[in-house]
Amino acid sequence: MSKLTDVPKRILIGRALRSDRLGETLLPKRIALPVFASDPLSSVAYAPGEVLLVLSIAGVSAYHFSPWIALAVIVLMFTVVASYRQNVHAYPSGGGDYEVATTNLGNKAGLTVASALLVDYVLTVAVSIASGIENLGSAIPFVVEHKVFCAVTVIVLLTLMNLRGVKESGKLFAIPTYVFVGGVFIMIAWGAFRGLVLGDTMRAPTADFHIKAEHQGLAGFALVFLLLRAFSSGCAALTGVEAISNGVPAFRKPKSKNAATTLAMMGLLAVTMFCGIIALAMVTKVRMAENPATDLIHNGVGVGSGYVQNPVISQVAEAVFGKGSFLFIVLAAATALVLFLAANTAYNGFPLLGSILAQDRYLPRQLHTRGDRLAFSNGIVLLAGTAALLVVIYGADSTRLIQLYIVGVFVSFTLSQTGMVRHWNRHLATEKDPAKRSRMTRSRAINAFGAFFTGLVLVVVLVTKFTHGAWVALLGMCIFYATMTAIRKHYDRVSEEISAPQEPDDDLVRPSRVHSVVLISKIHRPTLRALAYAKLMRSDTLEALTVNVDPAETKALREEWERRGIDVPLKVLDSPYREITRPIIEYVKGLRAKSPRDAVSVIIPEYVVGHWYEHLLHNQSALRLKGRLLFTPGVMVTSVPYQLASSEAARNRARKRQDWNAPGAVRRGPAEHRAKEHSGG
Repeated sequence: MSKLTDVPKRILIGRALRSDRLGETLLPKRIALPVFASDPLSSVAYAPGEVLLVLSIAGVSAYHFSPWIALAVIVLMFTVVASYRQNVHAYPSGGGDYEVATTNLGNKAGLTVASALLVDYVLTVAVSIASGIENLGSAIPFVVEHKVFCAVTVIVLLTLMNLRGVKESGKLFAIPTYVFVGGVFIMIAWGAFRGLVLGDTMRAPTADFHIKAEHQGLAGFALVFLLLRAFSSGCAALTGVEAISNGVPAFRKPKSKNAATTLAMMGLLAVTMFCGIIALAMVTKVRMAENPATDLIHNGVGVGSGYVQNPVISQVAEAVFGKGSFLFIVLAAATALVLFLAANTAYNGFPLLGSILAQDRYLPRQLHTRGDRLAFSNGIVLLAGTAALLVVIYGADSTRLIQLYIVGVFVSFTLSQTGMVRHWNRHLATEKDPAKRSRMTRSRAINAFGAFFTGLVLVVVLVTKFTHGAWVALLGMCIFYATMTAIRKHYDRVSEEISAPQEPDDDLVRPSRVHSVVLISKIHRPTLRALAYAKLMRSDTLEALTVNVDPAETKALREEWERRGIDVPLKVLDSPYREITRPIIEYVKGLRAKSPRDAVSVIIPEYVVGHWYEHLLHNQSALRLKGRLLFTPGVMVTSVPYQLASSEAARNRARKRQDWNAPGAVRRGPAEHRAKEHSGG
């Protein structure tokens, strides 16, 4: 059966890779840029439009504020990029904002950052896919009619691509991303040449439209609030910037230097494209409205519900290249495709962060496991499932989804930069070298300005977007925070219960002779109890067996084994493909082959939990092993259970249910009495 299910798996994601080939999956800068920066690069396709949409509330006259808003976004982008360049050098392990906040501000701040990032990654997938579907739907009616189905289908396809590995998906996504970037730069250069050198008058298709202002003559606080709301919408251009600091381990060596260079390249490209599109939109007189059917006026009347409002980038391309021209079509296709691929930033950021959180026991340990293609497959599948659920709930409507956006990323920005300030303060307190102190002081100033600026933007975003949907993102952060806190408490409680004692006790001292194969992964109470039980079996030989999946953990196990002086030989099986079940099965079969008349006793230590949801948080390797070994002739499997406190509570509940009588049970009487009554009657 396993071979039958293995065939479609290999077709979809490819053959398994050995653990020692992890270095071959690391990314050069040219591939890392589209992998980690596709989100901020693609956001220039809709961020300028979001600015103009908000300004249109006050009419066309408010459009002259757009260059100043663009300037504020540019300053913020450069600030964030400069700040994150300090992060990747100081914390190259890949923890990113989470590691910075946890190390310098404490676990609660780190968990808040992690919750914000997880929410933001899910929203990145949902918003990018929904926006791409809407762009594609303007050309293909079927996509509009089945928007949710098409969005979920794209999510499934992206998931399969990423399950094949980071490097493979990066190669697939590099071409359309570079075509999009190249197309935008050609559009900006050709538009500047036509306007400045040739003196051509370029007009967008909406240039002759008028905007019916919802609020005319805004001044004072109302105007300031409108400008702040437009600025917060334009900040969509910064989403995904943090993904590079979280993905440093995926870069080739020197990792920090390559990540910092990629970050600078991404910032420069995004800022240039954003400014160029805003400038061309002003020159070509693009008109946008939140309610185009009624607020866009053409020849004195509204354009009506049948009018389709094209994105700013599409209108500018039509004005510069001409509608239907080759370059216009190429840029339109690349824009739609890169919006789909923008979700790939989250597909790389979410699993990496999930792996780190799982290692810190805030998420299920399965998220720390690499799949066949050395990607964090469980994290990829979890992200896809959550994003697909969000797309279904919101009907793949990008207008509704985008209101939830941005909040999480600025929470992480602010806490991360505040943490970096404390990081430099701590190092400056001990550093004596004047040159190093000068560099640290400069870095602290950059991070301090970044913390202040992003904190200010966070307040603006919360105030201007809270009632428009930002509260949903905050609710999602609270749910993630509470869930991760509960998982950590569970793992801590289990770890405390099963920790190996330093002094001999009943779990360790069992004087006897035993022949068995005891499967172990760590030295804790269940392991010691299993070894003691195995000695009582009075078998001919006794050995402990472990599988080498993580060399560091195996080395630590050997050292602990020798330090404790356990008088049982420890055998280590290598597993280059990170499998646990198969090496053990093959070893046991080898023992049987050498001595067919002998029986092999496999002893598996397990600890017993009492709630169904606790089973989801622990590996099911023992269950799979027992299922396979039961079909191996001459092999006996013994589970040595170690009951945790929650299992005792579950046993008490079961006893109460057994002793409890349903209403009317006493009146009916025991079953055997009823049987006698019926037979006697």
